[in-house]
Amino acid sequence: MNNKVTAPSSTITRDLRDLDRTTDNIYESVVVVSKRSNQIAANIKEELQQKLSEFSSSNDTLEEIFENREQIEISKRYERMPKPTLVAIDEFLNGKVYHRNPAKEQTT
Repeated sequence: MNNKVTAPSSTITRDLRDLDRTTDNIYESVVVVSKRSNQIAANIKEELQQKLSEFSSSNDTLEEIFENREQIEISKRYERMPKPTLVAIDEFLNGKVYHRNPAKEQTT
């Protein structure tokens, strides 16, 4: 995931009318944001697993497990990142998410 995330790190109040401007349907907007949020969460999880796998070894001692400062710092950095839902909403409101509804395309 890119490091230039502009989403807030805490929850903010949103106007629901802003969410349904592009789709004209609040429920469709929620589905788009939800799917994008799942994609972001999967990417973050994969990225974190790759970084933490560098620290794993087959014969860790108890002392090595508790004293791995780099691993702790990486985990803390990921904990401070904005939640995937907040990032997805921000991307959606700024027009950074491509979405289409095949059912609407067939009726038009």
